[in-house]
Amino acid sequence: MEQQPAKKAHRPKSGTGRLILCLAITLVIGLVYFYVALPPLNLQAQEFYTFLTMLCVVFVVCTLLTSGMDLIRENSSPKEYLRFIKSRCLPVGILFLALIVVSIAGTVISMPIFRAGAYRDLLTVEEGNFSTDIAEISFNEIPTLDRSSAEYLSDRQMGTLNDMVSQFEYSFDSTQINYQGRPVRVAPIAYADLIKWFTNRGEGLPAYVMVDMVSQEATVVRLEEGMKYSFSEPLNRNIVRHLRFSYPTFIFGTPQFEIDEEGHPYWIAPRIVKTIGLFGGADIQGAVLVDAISGECTYYDLNDIPTWVDNVFTPNLIMEQYDYHGTLVNGFINSIFGQRDVTITTEGSNYIAINDDVYMYTGVTSANADQSNLGFLLSNQRTKQTRFYSAPGATEAAAMQSAMGVVQDLGYTATFPLLLNIAGEPTYFIPLMDATNLVKSYAMVNVAQYNVVATGATVSACEQEYIKLLTAKGIATEEEVPRTEISGQITDIRSAVMEGNSYYFIQLEGDPTYYALSASQNPIAVILNVGDTVTIQHTPAVDGESSSILDGSTITLEGAAQPAPSPIVPPAGEEVPSPSPTPETE
Repeated sequence: MEQQPAKKAHRPKSGTGRLILCLAITLVIGLVYFYVALPPLNLQAQEFYTFLTMLCVVFVVCTLLTSGMDLIRENSSPKEYLRFIKSRCLPVGILFLALIVVSIAGTVISMPIFRAGAYRDLLTVEEGNFSTDIAEISFNEIPTLDRSSAEYLSDRQMGTLNDMVSQFEYSFDSTQINYQGRPVRVAPIAYADLIKWFTNRGEGLPAYVMVDMVSQEATVVRLEEGMKYSFSEPLNRNIVRHLRFSYPTFIFGTPQFEIDEEGHPYWIAPRIVKTIGLFGGADIQGAVLVDAISGECTYYDLNDIPTWVDNVFTPNLIMEQYDYHGTLVNGFINSIFGQRDVTITTEGSNYIAINDDVYMYTGVTSANADQSNLGFLLSNQRTKQTRFYSAPGATEAAAMQSAMGVVQDLGYTATFPLLLNIAGEPTYFIPLMDATNLVKSYAMVNVAQYNVVATGATVSACEQEYIKLLTAKGIATEEEVPRTEISGQITDIRSAVMEGNSYYFIQLEGDPTYYALSASQNPIAVILNVGDTVTIQHTPAVDGESSSILDGSTITLEGAAQPAPSPIVPPAGEEVPSPSPTPETE
């Protein structure tokens, strides 16, 4: 019997073609992953290490599938198989291990336990004086909505637009800004679904929604040219993808929608840098402004960002940095054991407008997280200038519970408070909503004594009731009673002679209050007519004594050369005098 010659052992195939095939497959999968996940190509981004690790795994798997399995089928020895794997995948394996080592080392050297001082100094906190820094805000500047209420009104407004409602929907992605001196929330509309995007993508999004946070008026603002760049775009014009392709190495925060003073829409994308170790100490270095219509991108360093921009630093980032500042004030060990002088922010935040900038507000409490605040923070969301105001008192949550307790029979829900200065007193202002997310009432709660709670159907009525409580309890004197301002169109004028002096009682549109004007102090009162638009600065009624409310107010008639002397609210509990003929202007 003829003996067959022994088969020669197969050696691993090192064909260049299969190597190119593995690299091509890895490249294609990497491009698809990059297009979908959009990781920054930056050594300080942990997503970048995930991306490279994924590429290494894909290459090794492709190598095994295209070449390594041939060795298994041909019964190659384990030694030959391992030699092949080593020759083909060793460089990739070394890169894989290097990525893991760098990632672990970078995480360790960035930990607060080793860099407590650097984390503490991420945020510079100055001491502020509440009564001087926070001016008493007038009625026409007090936001009376929270985010959920504003977005509810915006969504309902979309339903009134027959030509848009079937194609577009409200995005529920609003941003609070100051627009022409008014606190408003703005949000783009979005494509209703993928089919609606396909049929409307050429024109883009034709409008955005703006809600006046004071008057509660929601408006759909139509654009001459549609917005081509937004979150609702699925492909290249998606705002995040557009930013990544324009700035592949930047680490971005979530882009925020804003409008400039002319109403032109932009996306504000803060650029994040890691300032501690490799991955720690996130901070903002600048921002990219993207024209939502044309897609034009412009990068600004932090100090050069236009002043109309209101949202660069997010509340979450500011609160995170303060928590490092407050907990690591005496070192890392003290933050765990002893906790001497350790403070943290409370849960939740709100916004307040100061000098045409938007400031983030949040409370500061002890590490025990009890029901009392030590004070609160105000931080400029464009510059990160942050001040701490010492104001021991109730937390926001305790104030909300106190306000709801007053109206518990009505079942209203308290929104997160806004901080106001009323007669020099830090005061929580809390809109109260019904089950349909509409604001039905307002409450003011004294921060230091949260059992001092006033409610009212209007902001004016709520403040007047609150001031009565402050004076009754000796917290504020009549000299400290604030002057407030209200503007509107005159809907009713009545006149009367009281103690030999002529007074004109004016009612403004949408306001049930009558404001009393002394003709001797306000000569302009005699020429006012129904329909005139005026601005009244007045002192709210404190008690029933007319002398305290008939002095020191001012009124401005729109179009007048200069303001004349001024107005007031009729004494509490008194009847408005019967109308007498209103003087006519020639």
